Amino acid sequence: MKTTQPEKGTPSLWRALASVRLTLVLLILLAATSIFGTLIPQQERAMELAQRLSPGLVNLLGSLQVFDLYHSYWFRLMIGALALNLIVCSLDRFPSSLKLFRLSPIPERTKPFQNLPSHRMISAGRNIDEVVTRVMQALRRRSYRKVEKKDGEKSVYVYAEKGRYSYFGVYLVHLSVLLILLGGIIGSFMGFEAFMTIPEGDTDQTVTLRKSEVSKELPFSVRCERFVVDFYENGAPKEYRSDLAFILDGKVAMQGALLVNHPLSFMGITFYQSSYGTIAGEKVLLSVTKDNSPEKTPYEAKVGEPVQMAGGSARFEVVEVRPDFMRMGPAAHLAVKPSQGEEVHFWVFQNQEMIKQRFPGMTERFPKMNPRAFEPYTFFLEKIETKYYTGLQVNRDPGVTLVYLGFCFIVLGLLVTFFISHRRVWVQISVKKEKVSLTVAGRANKNQPGFEKELDELARKLRRSLE
Repeated sequence: MKTTQPEKGTPSLWRALASVRLTLVLLILLAATSIFGTLIPQQERAMELAQRLSPGLVNLLGSLQVFDLYHSYWFRLMIGALALNLIVCSLDRFPSSLKLFRLSPIPERTKPFQNLPSHRMISAGRNIDEVVTRVMQALRRRSYRKVEKKDGEKSVYVYAEKGRYSYFGVYLVHLSVLLILLGGIIGSFMGFEAFMTIPEGDTDQTVTLRKSEVSKELPFSVRCERFVVDFYENGAPKEYRSDLAFILDGKVAMQGALLVNHPLSFMGITFYQSSYGTIAGEKVLLSVTKDNSPEKTPYEAKVGEPVQMAGGSARFEVVEVRPDFMRMGPAAHLAVKPSQGEEVHFWVFQNQEMIKQRFPGMTERFPKMNPRAFEPYTFFLEKIETKYYTGLQVNRDPGVTLVYLGFCFIVLGLLVTFFISHRRVWVQISVKKEKVSLTVAGRANKNQPGFEKELDELARKLRRSLE
């Protein structure tokens, strides 16, 4: 970026905002903040660090939003200041670039022809009109779009140029940075990071925000139609996949398979496969004995549905199931309603024999843990149906489109800025002693040494064509 001094009389605030020094200071501050954000754990990962610090220091760092740097007010303030600085710099320097773009050099200039090397001076054994025609054709073949001829007092001048728009390459870079900053700010304020767990076969519409732990309702529902997991021989998960359906207005709007590193997006919200696990299902397999009889009567029950016991003396209902209740394994909460009398509630454990050995006399001291709480029957929990649930990371970033567009503009801007220059060529054609001679000169606003090689190549081709 070309630095220019603001004109006298420019307001001091405008001069400060247009300063390149301010740009460098802001970039250094943002770089330092990014380094701290990389070294210091952020958001959920900061809990482990916070446990090792004193409460006062944790409160101080929390008030400064050190554990959430990229969403802090002062980081956003620096982003806004950098955006304002780029806008003011662009507006301050744009008039001079526009002036250079609109400038039309005089074709019959003599200054470019001073102190030229001898190989740029060519003698042509042809008439002047044919020489002018061939020179103009040669320039057009080299992609010079604007080729003009001007008759002078003693000579004919041919002027050509290309790359005039290169003066605006730096503004494309400025625009790209502004788009990236704007996309980041929009994503910071309007986006969210959340998670949700959906049991296989169930549908959910609510996610939990990671930062605030607050529930948020999505504008559509998500159903996990199937969950599949493959394991290695050592038991480690090899691959797990969720087949999801996105339901809008009661209809399936989109379906897709969600895998690790293969996210799905719907209505601007992106879902990532994060984790999985097992939960207790609705079906429970029980068996019941009477008066310590060795014969067991099997029952299959669903949570919330009453089951009539053999003999019609009572009925029971599975109120709740837990895959690991009180760290003693799978358990079911039963409610038995006799034909006469009060309803009896108690828990039945699948690992009943192991619990008796570890905690002798527990069932006698705690009737609600006694599988014989409804005498003369004894209940046994044989199996609880389990099913997988899928853990999803849910992100929404409405500014990501602007960020991608900014990256496209920054590539285009850098190409224009560093690889394209405004190149101008002057060719002076004159007749001396009935001989036609021509001289090749030129100027470029960038990479003049490289342009000199192009002028030498142009002179060589003209010499071979005209001599």
